[in-house]
Amino acid sequence: MNQLVIGPHLSVAKGYAKAADEAAKLGATTFQFFTRNPRGGKAKALDPKDIERYRVRAQDQGIVCMLAHAPYTLNAAAAKPEVQDFARQTFADDLQRMETFPGSCYNFHPGSHVGQGADVGIQKIVSVLNDVLRPEQTTTVLLETMAGKGSEIGRTFQELASIIEGVELNDHMGVTLDTCHVWDAGYDIRDDLDGVLEEFDRIIGLGRLKAIHLNDSKNPCGSHKDRHECIGKGEIGFEALSAVTRHPALRHLPFYLETPQESLTGYAEEIAALRAIWQ
Repeated sequence: MNQLVIGPHLSVAKGYAKAADEAAKLGATTFQFFTRNPRGGKAKALDPKDIERYRVRAQDQGIVCMLAHAPYTLNAAAAKPEVQDFARQTFADDLQRMETFPGSCYNFHPGSHVGQGADVGIQKIVSVLNDVLRPEQTTTVLLETMAGKGSEIGRTFQELASIIEGVELNDHMGVTLDTCHVWDAGYDIRDDLDGVLEEFDRIIGLGRLKAIHLNDSKNPCGSHKDRHECIGKGEIGFEALSAVTRHPALRHLPFYLETPQESLTGYAEEIAALRAIWQ
């Protein structure tokens, strides 16, 4: 990779072509988007003309590797049958829609076991994935590393590995590493990035790592709080986060900003600062 592939989270409510234009104006070379309202509901029908405009503009403007994000309400580990049914139906629908963009990735929060215990929650997540994954799909499904608040699953690399190991078609599975989440979960990426990546490689395998959510954290390491901060304004800091983008094991990956900005200008400033130091 001869350039830093980085971009913000953008809305596609006005179309994918519009989002590509916004990304390019910010100096981004990729972007993340929600497949539907992050709190759930039906997805807006895809517009073939907009998709074609997106493809042309993305190629012209150097936009690559866009990342789809599942709604937060998708809880494959849920205790309530109706919540699990929503997760299964939404997952299947989103994966079908993503085939409009062959070779893309679809990121989701593994889920919360809500008192059932992590082992039961993991079994339920595996069951949903085994129901919805198809051998012919081109989309890679990414488990996101989580901060461990409440009964979240995915707070440890071991939990993510257990899910992947249980999935029959796990060649379609990967991981998104969220810097705020792993920090809040207790992985010290500020002072021991090499050690964290060695542990990830030993338990999951760096070959599974497909994307990075690049976020600072409002809280100290191991707080299990999950509160994002702008790059350089939190506990992890600019130096450590820029080191993540430049690490030999990570620099080829796409990076997605989910920092709490008041306007899109903030994303442009973060992208410019991180790109200026990237070599």
